[in-house]
Amino acid sequence: MRDRSSDRGTGLASFRRYTWWSLTGTTAFVLVVLLGRRILTAALPVWAAVACVVALAVTTVASVVLLSRRLAGPPTDAADAQPGHLPVAWLLAGSGGAAVLGGVLLLLGDDGVWSVAPVTMVAVVATFLPPRRRWLLVGVAAAAVAVLGGIAALASGSEGGSGWLGATLLPPALLAITAATLLGILWGWEVAARLERARRLSAELAVNDERLRFAADLHDIQGHHLQVIALKSELAARLVRTDPARAAMEMQEVQRLSTDALRDTRAVVQGYRRTSLDEEIANATRVLAAADIDARMQLDGDTDSERLSKTSRHLLGLVMREATTNVLRHSRARRAEVDYRVTAGMAQLRMGNDGAGDQSGAASGSGLRALAERLAAVGGTLTWEQNGDRFVVAASLPLRAGGEAG
Repeated sequence: MRDRSSDRGTGLASFRRYTWWSLTGTTAFVLVVLLGRRILTAALPVWAAVACVVALAVTTVASVVLLSRRLAGPPTDAADAQPGHLPVAWLLAGSGGAAVLGGVLLLLGDDGVWSVAPVTMVAVVATFLPPRRRWLLVGVAAAAVAVLGGIAALASGSEGGSGWLGATLLPPALLAITAATLLGILWGWEVAARLERARRLSAELAVNDERLRFAADLHDIQGHHLQVIALKSELAARLVRTDPARAAMEMQEVQRLSTDALRDTRAVVQGYRRTSLDEEIANATRVLAAADIDARMQLDGDTDSERLSKTSRHLLGLVMREATTNVLRHSRARRAEVDYRVTAGMAQLRMGNDGAGDQSGAASGSGLRALAERLAAVGGTLTWEQNGDRFVVAASLPLRAGGEAG
């Protein structure tokens, strides 16, 4: 089993491997141990023994391949969803091997073990079907193996008594246990996969909601100003020849409205982007915890100290916000570390996570690069690096960085 890149760093990769070993290991163990022992102890002709060994090998390999394909497919999200495409070639190979094994052992008068291979293939096929169809298949197959077992018992002379009853009830019981085991293990994996996708979607929605909020605020405030400016500009253009004085008054009004619009725009932007380091660290702690990421904060110094200028607090807050957003959007982190300290008149902020994967998209975007330019303008630095699954953002600023416009 190859781990999906989206599963690394979330625990799903280990759980996927555990699920794969549980499914394939249980199936192969049951087939090889039960049927292999029966083939070795039965007095079969050479050709029949060779045919059974080959059929057992084909059935085991086909079962492992089919279960691997099923585990690699999408989980069942609805009652009528199709979990995955059933490989026909492997299905035919496994069904043929199971039919040979079941037929030979049934002819030998085996009351129960003959059904192991057929019921295993039925349970494997059921994992590819939607819930309603899979249980219909299991029910029909259970009735079929019960009838075959009863007919074989009657034909061998086990009339009445416990022999006939056992031959009739044991095959459907084996099918029920096998199907419940395989489907139960697969169900646990699908629940975990859906929960992880829901967690990632929740983090993405939180970022998108904040962007939509800012867009809505900007639209609400600026829509009126721009509409009035457009109307008054049009009116002034019409009056410039017939009533220049009135046109001049209208243009003065346009100028006033433009000034108001500029002031309101700055207020909206500052309300959205004016941040402080202590607020963003507190917010990052809550957001990362909500995303099930273990965030560890090591703060060597007061993040809201008077030693740190407003500009420095604001820029470091932006770095903290951008780094947190990148963790939520681009990483599959399970742990994140934030380190803040003051050294030699420089405020240093460092944030790392262990789920970078392929995070080149985050580094190549405009967020970190734009922040690096803003920090450089006030004598600071911003760097980021990726080493395997580790991605680290490091910022450094003078304590009294000047230029509030920065």
